[in-house]
Amino acid sequence: MEYTLEEKYNRLLQEDAAQKKKEGPPLVLKVLDLIIQQAVEERATDVHLEPERDGLRIRFRIDGVLHEVLRIPNKTQLNVISSLKIKAKMSVDPVERSIPQSGHLAAEFSGMPVDFRLSSFPTAYGDKVVMRVLDRATGLYPLDQLGFSQNLLPKFKKLLEQPYGAIFVTGPTSSGKTTTLYAVLNTLNTPDRNIITLEDPVEYDMDGMYQGQINPKIGFTFAEGLRAILRQDPNIIFIGEIRDLETAEIAMRSSLVGQLVFSTLHTNDAPGAITRLVDMGVEPFLISSSLLGVLNQRLVRIICQSCRTPEKPPDILLAALSKQVPDMDLEKVTLYKGRGCPVCKNTGYKGRTGVFEMMVMNDELREATLKKVPVRELRQIARKHGMRTLEEVGMEKVVQGITTVEEVLRVT
Repeated sequence: MEYTLEEKYNRLLQEDAAQKKKEGPPLVLKVLDLIIQQAVEERATDVHLEPERDGLRIRFRIDGVLHEVLRIPNKTQLNVISSLKIKAKMSVDPVERSIPQSGHLAAEFSGMPVDFRLSSFPTAYGDKVVMRVLDRATGLYPLDQLGFSQNLLPKFKKLLEQPYGAIFVTGPTSSGKTTTLYAVLNTLNTPDRNIITLEDPVEYDMDGMYQGQINPKIGFTFAEGLRAILRQDPNIIFIGEIRDLETAEIAMRSSLVGQLVFSTLHTNDAPGAITRLVDMGVEPFLISSSLLGVLNQRLVRIICQSCRTPEKPPDILLAALSKQVPDMDLEKVTLYKGRGCPVCKNTGYKGRTGVFEMMVMNDELREATLKKVPVRELRQIARKHGMRTLEEVGMEKVVQGITTVEEVLRVT
């Protein structure tokens, strides 16, 4: 029988009360260990510890959605946060609550290492702490397990075979960009290549490549680190994120002189990467000459296989679906949803998969880039040459019974 975090917490309180005279770790440390272990077991990507007027609220982000899992009374909430800050070496003074802080934890569950990246934010009722869960065992996926369609994956792999140039992965925060790029690097990681990364922070340790972490406090920025990398005879460079003009220009010029460069940008679609770079101040001729392609992505939740059942969505959702797959007879297609069960914690979903749109540069797109045409025209050109939008690809996954119309509309 599986127990909820609240049930486990109550049992822990009872056991601690019964064993007060015996030696052992303090209750607050047991509570922290319980929260961390439950987060790993439930595949949470983030753990939120949020002080409120009546206590400490604990929420897990599972499959991209936050769920409240526990409330801890006022009398212990300060001890929990302070103990966590000590464990993560977040501050010399664990009761300091006036400035944001960061820290790191490492743990092991069932013999597998799990890292936690922590950040705190001062609020009226104390420090709000968020822990990002970096499970090394599940953080690295093969490319063919990310959700690429059978038509798109070969095209993307062909793009990776280019000897030099720049490839960007775009999307909002927590859309899986880093996971995709780690899968790419893992694919390209062979003994005859020198792969160097520059990250903030390094999320997963990977053998066979050299990973650097920026430290702006001592002047080791993305731009400065990239200059140093270029003196290390690299074949492939991964930059965690293009944040400024200087980094963008060095990266683009590097891709012209023999390096294959990967990085991320925050844009809503693939063509938007071009206008984003232009807005940053990168010269259009540099983008046109160096950019190979852009992969834009989102993550959608997968219908729970344990409680999946046929359904007929409301007409308004069917209309949205038929707009994206006009050639399909929806009367002959069975759509599904998850009823909710213990396996999926009554959400109807378990796990996530990627939805991708890919723009590959061609002569017409390069010419349009030089002319600084609006993103709308870039999108039209890309679609003319075969780019399929996130909505189209997402709705195909609906027809395949992988996800729901509501979920695709939520993320796209």
